[in-house]
Amino acid sequence: MPHLLILDDDDLIRDTLSEVARDSGFSVGEAASVSEALEQLTLRPPQLLLADIRVKGGDGLEVCRNASALGSEVVVMTGYSSVDYAVEAMRLGVRDFLRKPICMDRLQSILDRIASTAEHIPAEGFRGRMVGESAGIQEVYRSIARVGPTNTTVMLIGESGTGKELAAEAIHKASKRADKPYIAVNCGAISPNLMESELFGHERGSFTGADRQHKGYFEQADGGTLFLDEVTEMPLELQVKLLRVLESHEFMRVGSHKIQKCDVRVVAATNRNPEQAVRDGRLREDLYYRLAVFPLELPPLRARESDPQLLADRFLADLNEMHGTQRVFSPEVYEQLLTHNWPGNVRELRNYVQRAYVMADGDTLNAPVKRRMQIGKKPASGDCIDVPVDTTLADAERKLILATLERCAGVKKQAATLLGVSPKTLYNRLMAYAAEGYVVMPDPEPEKV
Repeated sequence: MPHLLILDDDDLIRDTLSEVARDSGFSVGEAASVSEALEQLTLRPPQLLLADIRVKGGDGLEVCRNASALGSEVVVMTGYSSVDYAVEAMRLGVRDFLRKPICMDRLQSILDRIASTAEHIPAEGFRGRMVGESAGIQEVYRSIARVGPTNTTVMLIGESGTGKELAAEAIHKASKRADKPYIAVNCGAISPNLMESELFGHERGSFTGADRQHKGYFEQADGGTLFLDEVTEMPLELQVKLLRVLESHEFMRVGSHKIQKCDVRVVAATNRNPEQAVRDGRLREDLYYRLAVFPLELPPLRARESDPQLLADRFLADLNEMHGTQRVFSPEVYEQLLTHNWPGNVRELRNYVQRAYVMADGDTLNAPVKRRMQIGKKPASGDCIDVPVDTTLADAERKLILATLERCAGVKKQAATLLGVSPKTLYNRLMAYAAEGYVVMPDPEPEKV
């Protein structure tokens, strides 16, 4: 059932509009002041806000601003003719105006349009390929269902391995752009020298090696959704250009003076605290506020109640189907799935299930969840490594690097952060170790969440 919030300090107007909306299949919240409206927005964001911008106790435009940020459609009701108010309201994302006395036919057409859109959203939210039934992940589904059909820019915040890419994909599938391109880009995996060309494209001959014209990700995603993962890894000078594109929907290819227009919805993601990234100078404050119009936090696996068991069953079912087996977990493993802290989140869980499947002697998987994979020429023990006093510095460094990589479930970027080195330095070390015959964990596959 779609939800309507009415902000008006006239009791008769609120009662009349509420009756019409309920007859049209809406649940209705009423507010006579700005403070009441802001409180109701927090409790239950509506699909539609009908707001008088001149009410007691504050400026109604503040409510419009907050509702628009939550993905609500905003319609202003007013008995005043003010160009300044109209301009400001449109800047905040106001969709339409209703002049008082309100034309009920126009109101009904708005309600019918909102109701028809809401019919396509499942009551439990929208999950795409995500998996989970915990309260935290259910709230994520509801947020995706709410923001998906809008053009609002979304910032996904969560630890590595929590499924930010799957959430971005779900937002795209829940949108009106679902039949248009969806392009996912990991900003941390692109060389800073090539990132501008990759995002905006380049003309032939614009730099050494540019032997043909190249369309960047913004052009490739035109009409659809562009997912910018690890956006805090983008160079600051390029963040300025990204902000300009988000504001103007225009850009230029490298080596060109011709302005290109684009219609792209951006979904960004980071495994850092974005506010801390702003304080640390890794993320421009103005870009942060432009990207985080609708911030969406993905809960870590340790906070998702019984989801580890549900996800483990799903991963095991995929392996059984792939290999034609009927393996199951032992009761002891089920208990450990709930007590383990899962620092690598869903990615670590998936790696464990694959490891336990390979290690199983029969049809029962009983490998300890906390068992550490053997890496290098000697297995690590727990969260410590053994380094005899006669060990060379090179050998000690190798043991530490390989143990940290395994601790991070194969996520090289996370391991580099813990070790305090650049990803490039870590990659070079791992390539050398692999050439010497040491076992190096491969990059994990995308996880189901």
